[in-house]
Amino acid sequence: MALNVEPGADRVVVEAAPAETKTASGIYIPETAQEKPQKGTIVAVGPGRKSEQTGNLIPMTYKVGDVVLYGKYAGTEVTYEGKDYLIMKESDIHWKFV
Repeated sequence: MALNVEPGADRVVVEAAPAETKTASGIYIPETAQEKPQKGTIVAVGPGRKSEQTGNLIPMTYKVGDVVLYGKYAGTEVTYEGKDYLIMKESDIHWKFV
């Protein structure tokens, strides 16, 4: 789901995947012990950043709908229209799932 917002420059808005509630062997993880997810779906992207040498716009690598993996402490948590999102730099993303 795309948001009707445009982050600045080289920023993306990510909707984090839900935290794991059960281990692979079927044991339930209490809410207080659940780890912050590092995977999510991009819901908005900025226009890109300007090159310091030429001043030309460098387009974004990622697009809305991409599922990505990002750093554990990446991004700033925000709430918009009752939902939680992360705003982060494009460089905080480690890879895209294809």
